[in-house]
Amino acid sequence: MRAALRAAAETVAAVLGGRTLDEALTADPALRGAQRELASAALRAYGRGDAALAQLMPAPPRPALLRALLLVALARLAARPAEAHTVVNEAVAAARQLAGGRAHGLVNGVLRNYLRRAADIEAALNADPVCRHGLPGWWLEALQADHPQHWTAICAAANEHPPMCLRVNRRRCTVDEYAGLLAAQGMAARQVGVEALLLERPLGVDRLPNFAAGWVSVQDAGAQHAAHLLDLAPGQRVLDACAAPGGKSAHILELADVDLLALDASPERAARMAPNFARLGVQARIAVADCRKTEAWWDGRPYDRILADVPCTASGVVRRHPDAKWLRRRSDTTRFAQTQHAILASLWNLLAPGGKLLYATCSVFAEENVKQIQSFTSAHPDCRILPINDQPSLQLLPAPAHDGFFYALLSRLS
Repeated sequence: MRAALRAAAETVAAVLGGRTLDEALTADPALRGAQRELASAALRAYGRGDAALAQLMPAPPRPALLRALLLVALARLAARPAEAHTVVNEAVAAARQLAGGRAHGLVNGVLRNYLRRAADIEAALNADPVCRHGLPGWWLEALQADHPQHWTAICAAANEHPPMCLRVNRRRCTVDEYAGLLAAQGMAARQVGVEALLLERPLGVDRLPNFAAGWVSVQDAGAQHAAHLLDLAPGQRVLDACAAPGGKSAHILELADVDLLALDASPERAARMAPNFARLGVQARIAVADCRKTEAWWDGRPYDRILADVPCTASGVVRRHPDAKWLRRRSDTTRFAQTQHAILASLWNLLAPGGKLLYATCSVFAEENVKQIQSFTSAHPDCRILPINDQPSLQLLPAPAHDGFFYALLSRLS
């Protein structure tokens, strides 16, 4: 645990310094799972941990690594009080390695003080909405405005461990066949979508039967709606405009023999697509380009289907990326909305008459979702909204079986 606490503290310090969680995960493979688990827990509970430290110390500890170690240890103590003795001892030892000097004495004193006062401290924290719900104040205000009936459930989901869902590759096997393979190895799962199997317990992909042979991928059940909503048919020209790392593109190719261009602006993220496609036995053209700058990559031939899985605040998947809620600012929602509008406006000109464009986000904020679509359709008289389940759009809120996603299906009039 000592090495994991140290690695997690380094990760949390890097995130609070502005890096993303994925960028900050630097431990060796043997530690990476524990590092992510401890760091993610501390980041989910960051508002609470920071407020607890304010009650336990007159000023934030220095260096930043020491503060991060205390945040990690406090989150662990709150989640697993039965491990208190081990957590304190290992955190003290980690402090010696991270900061030296008298750091170990400070960590020991703060953590033992927390254990003595835990009931009173936790009661005080629960009186603060930011601490109680584990989200910044501006985020809570947005949820209350956009989802007045469901905002507390969204907050609760944001602080849960994310589910692990699989997408069965129908070119390799059936869902029933793969469920049977899982059951034979003692891995409980239930079907929650056409190709979606929700695992009872998350596990490493190296333990999944025939993962390397492309029988299955890890993809949230909510994300698996995209390929089906596109209404695919063989021979169609399809564009996935913000494709990396390629999960939705691969699903499209598993469902239909289409001519797919998988486009992404990030060379690093785009490089991950080819290995994924090869493992699954599907093929697509891959290009690195900003989808808004169509003159640089478009061949002038319209597309029958376009998937616009646009950049967003990721407010619907924050339990997977707990760094996002503390790195984001209120102004980011508007900034993302401007980018989303520009992408929609550029891609619309590439859609064939009668074609369909699926707008998708992993957000629960209305400014990025329904308001974005309302603004776009009001400015484009040749745009018709196609119903999804008899509704003008589909807003999936985070739930035990899936994350939060938004979908709107648009058709271009002839």
